[in-house]
Amino acid sequence: MSFSINLFSDLFQMFSYSFMQHAFEAGTVVAIIAGIVGYFVVLRHSSFAAHALSHIGFAGAAGAVLFGVNPVFGLLLFTSAGGAGIAVLAPKAANRDVQIGTVLAFMLGLGVLFISLYTGGYATEAYSILFGEILGISASDVLLTLLVSLGIFVAIAVVYRPLLFASLDEDVAEAEGIPMLLIGIIFMLLVAVATSIAVQVVGVLLIFSLMVTPAAIAQRLTKKPGRAIAISIVVALISTWLGLSIAFYEPYPVSFFITSIVFVLYLVVRFVYPRIGAATSRTKVASKFANANP
Repeated sequence: MSFSINLFSDLFQMFSYSFMQHAFEAGTVVAIIAGIVGYFVVLRHSSFAAHALSHIGFAGAAGAVLFGVNPVFGLLLFTSAGGAGIAVLAPKAANRDVQIGTVLAFMLGLGVLFISLYTGGYATEAYSILFGEILGISASDVLLTLLVSLGIFVAIAVVYRPLLFASLDEDVAEAEGIPMLLIGIIFMLLVAVATSIAVQVVGVLLIFSLMVTPAAIAQRLTKKPGRAIAISIVVALISTWLGLSIAFYEPYPVSFFITSIVFVLYLVVRFVYPRIGAATSRTKVASKFANANP
């Protein structure tokens, strides 16, 4: 495959394949949910938790392969159990590093055990989760991803206000009577499920690209929650769509292109955008000064 001058012809050719249709459908759904949940992950300083849950999910996938079950179900089970365990051991997000490390170590130990017990050959289904396999997603996988994502969206809509309050200031939220343990468990379960479906796109080892980096970019551009969530979603969508489009024509992993695009966007916002803003501010000040002193 190669690019042509006719963009519509390229798009028609790309979407003529069912595997690309499924990849774009699942990628779009995952990018939207990752953008929403990722905002709260960054706001609550829980990046390590998202990273740990992705590795915990790999242990669950290995266990599912051992027992002949779809790895996605093992992924969901282990990330949910791990997320709930972390929330119960440390109700406040700011003090979870030790608890996250403890749960992660135990779950990874189980993963090693499951892999060592597997005698059916190479556990390719579990290992593929390490780097994602979006081009191998079936129509049933897309439907499952959509249903799970709708559940996450509804849950976030229900707990949005108390979750946002608790994320901005845990101490004040607790003083106001918000059930911090319950909010913490709900949040960690949301992160666990979102991580499980995002793994299909970028894999366990690259989960930061969709769960953290778009939200980090958004927080550098605005402090308003609604606008930040919207920007996070847009960044995740653009990166996923571009990554899939480039991978259609290049013989390299989709996850590489997605993570590279997100990383470049972060560098632009981190280093270039502040300079542009500073230059614009100086221009406005100079213009006002010139107008005030003709």
